[in-house]
Amino acid sequence: MEAPESFKTDNKAVAKWTESFVDFGPDGLFSDKSLNKHSPMLARIDATDLKSTASIQKELKSLVQQFVPYTPGVYGILDPLNRLIYVGKSKALRARLLSYFLPGATDEKAGQILKQARAIVWETQPNEFAALLREQSLIRTWQPTLNVIGMPNRSQPAYLNIGRGPAESFYVSRQWDTRASICRGPLYGSTKLFRAAEVLNRYFLLRDCSTKTPMLFSDQLTLFDLPERAGCLRADLGTCLAPCLADSARAEYRAQEEIARAWMRGESANIHEELLAQMQTAIDRTQFERASRLQQDAAILKWLQGKLKQLQKASCNPPSLYWVETSGGSRFPKSGILYLMRSGGVQHAVAHSNNAKGIRETLERWLRADKEVELQFCRPHESLGLVATWFQKNPSLRKNYVQVSSVDEALEKCSKLPMSG
Repeated sequence: MEAPESFKTDNKAVAKWTESFVDFGPDGLFSDKSLNKHSPMLARIDATDLKSTASIQKELKSLVQQFVPYTPGVYGILDPLNRLIYVGKSKALRARLLSYFLPGATDEKAGQILKQARAIVWETQPNEFAALLREQSLIRTWQPTLNVIGMPNRSQPAYLNIGRGPAESFYVSRQWDTRASICRGPLYGSTKLFRAAEVLNRYFLLRDCSTKTPMLFSDQLTLFDLPERAGCLRADLGTCLAPCLADSARAEYRAQEEIARAWMRGESANIHEELLAQMQTAIDRTQFERASRLQQDAAILKWLQGKLKQLQKASCNPPSLYWVETSGGSRFPKSGILYLMRSGGVQHAVAHSNNAKGIRETLERWLRADKEVELQFCRPHESLGLVATWFQKNPSLRKNYVQVSSVDEALEKCSKLPMSG
C-alpha cells in the first residue's frame, strides 16, 4: 500500500489515500529456510487495449493462455485503479482463470469480476493444500471487495467471545480477539451468532451495552451521592445485573461471568434444553408469543453448542505432522512439505528431507512453543476450519497425518512418511 498523497481542489490541499496494489505480501508459512525454493513469486499481466470491455477481456484471456501455468496457486484480480478486488485459488491456475472467459458463463460473480478486471496477478504454490491456506490468509489480510460484499455464496467467519471488562459479556468479532477471556471460532452464520450472543447475555444476566458505558459496582467510591439510572431497560426487566448502577455487586457479576465461561468451555448443562422447558411452561400458560421466542432461542443455542463442541474436539488434537507432496514442475521439483499442526490448525511448514538435524531443531522449537510465545508460528485457530474441511473432502489423505508427542517420536514417524528427492 502506497503512502498518502495530496492533490489540489479549489486551491485547497485534500488528503488522498491510494490503495494501489504492489504485491500480496510474505507468506508466513514459508518462513523456514528449508522452504526458500518454495517461496511464492508474484507474476502479473495487464490489459493495454482499453477501448472497450470486450477488448480488455479478449486481451486478458490471450495473456492468460500465454503465461499462466497449469499449476496450483492463488490469483488476484485488479481493477482500473490497481486495487485488489478479488482473490481466488485453484489446483490448475490457467484452467480456473480461463473459465471466467467462457462464452456461455452465466455466473453472476464471474460477471462482476470480469467487468472490473484490468490486470491479473498470481502466485504458484507447491500443492493445492498450500494454495488453500494462502487464499484464506490473503482474504483475511486484504478483505477484497468481491470476496466479502455482494457474494451470496461467500460466508464470512466470525468469533464468539467473552471479555471486554471490567464487566465482561458475550460479543461477536470478525477476527480472533486476543484480548478476550475466551474466544471460539471460526464460526459461519454471523446472523445466528449475533442472536446467540444476545440470548446468552440475557440468560447469564450479563450486560450488552457499549464498552463506553461506565461500570460502577457497589464497592466503588463515588464523589457525589446521586441516584444512578441504568442505560437500558434490561435492569428493570431483570435480565441484566446492571453493573452500570452503583448498587450492583461486583462479586455477583463475577460469579455470573465464571458460569458463562464454564458454558463456553463445555462444562455446564445444555441451555437450550432449559429454554425448551420454559417454552412448554409458556405454552401451558397460553403465552404463545413468549413460547415462540423461546423456541427460536433454543434452536439457535442448540446450533451454537453443536458448533462449539466440534471446535473443542478439533482444538484438543495433539501436535501433529501432515506430509504433502509438491506438484512438481519447473519451480517445484517432486518433493514433500511437512506441515506442523497443533489444536487442529497449521502453525508452520518445513521441507521434508533426509536432513534430520535441521528438522530436529525446528521440531524442538515448535513443540516448545506450546508453552511459550513464538511469533514465528501461525495461530492454529486461523486454519482450523479449513483443515477440518480438507480432511472431510479428502479422507484418503489422512494416511499422511500422524500425531506426535516428542521430537524423537516425530523424527521416527517422519522417516516412515513418503520421501522424495
